[in-house]
Amino acid sequence: MNIKKTKFLLPLIGISILLTACGTAPSASAPDTPGNSDLSAVESEEVSVTPATRASNSYLRASDIVLDLNSTDWQPAAEDTIPTNPCSDLSVPTYITKVDDTYFIVDCYHNQVIYHDNLSDPLYEWQVMTSEIDKGHTLASDGLVYLIDDTENNRILIFEKKDGIFYHTQTFEEIGNRPHYIIYDEPTDTFYAWSSMSGEMYLFRHDPDDSRMYLTEIRKIDALSDTYVRSFTIMDDSIYFVSGIPGSPAILEADLNTFEIRNTYPVPDTMAGMIQLTQIENDYYITISTDLNGNQDYATIIRTDDLSTLSKGNYEDVYGQFLGGGTPYYITFIDNSYYLTEHRIPGHSIWKFRISDGKIADVETLY
Repeated sequence: MNIKKTKFLLPLIGISILLTACGTAPSASAPDTPGNSDLSAVESEEVSVTPATRASNSYLRASDIVLDLNSTDWQPAAEDTIPTNPCSDLSVPTYITKVDDTYFIVDCYHNQVIYHDNLSDPLYEWQVMTSEIDKGHTLASDGLVYLIDDTENNRILIFEKKDGIFYHTQTFEEIGNRPHYIIYDEPTDTFYAWSSMSGEMYLFRHDPDDSRMYLTEIRKIDALSDTYVRSFTIMDDSIYFVSGIPGSPAILEADLNTFEIRNTYPVPDTMAGMIQLTQIENDYYITISTDLNGNQDYATIIRTDDLSTLSKGNYEDVYGQFLGGGTPYYITFIDNSYYLTEHRIPGHSIWKFRISDGKIADVETLY
């Protein structure tokens, strides 16, 4: 079976001048254990989302303005007022990425996003981008705006960078149920934000000459409306969802434009708590948090060359190359290397590795 190549889409990040308390997450807890907008602004038919369409011409809702950087009343923050990270460790980090020359980590259980210009300095030398979030998971950017999911508050926070400082400038309230994963898709010039508990995808855009964000469309997969889904992956004109549907866990492939289901790839019950699907070279890597019953003893990373044969056991467990025993989360690609976030193992929260001739190589712990 020929499955399409993945476009590697790297979310990015944005800050607020607030300190955060350093807490310790329970060692056995996952960061994401679960605990409509007014559409009257547009007609019922779908909004066509293409790079040629101005977001301000057709949208469901505009963002709430928090801070206008162009206002005559705006005063820039002093560099020395930006808080440094008060935590010497990470508490269930979920995401790491790099934007331009800056690294960002979403430190989920510390309720903050931190940033720094290298990965060798200790964490307490990093700066706090925002501590306004409650269990945030990811961040995405197109270079102009930075979107962060504020998962437990059902919000999307938008940041802009000016004179080297990140400012919280816009907010979208009431975004689904626990928005959990955001990417920026360059071909459609669109931010995709997934509501992890309602089966809804929220699409955001801005005009080429303006940072004001607009919610332009909401797409839904009814089969996932009551299922916890932690992420999605865009491959060409398809979008894949790692789904633990009770009784029939599977990876769903849908049409990117219509969200109609194209294929269903069943997986064993031991893989039901999938976190992320990532294609690297000719293989597919899947990070797994739990089995169908929520048991984290089944947390692992598996590799396969064919999604359609997962239910037949056609996969290899590769978690042993990362020590094993923890809970792997999201994988990202930065400067020719891959990065893995992980929790439950003290001192092994961020991993770096490469893929050489289809094999995992040069594995090292960063934090």
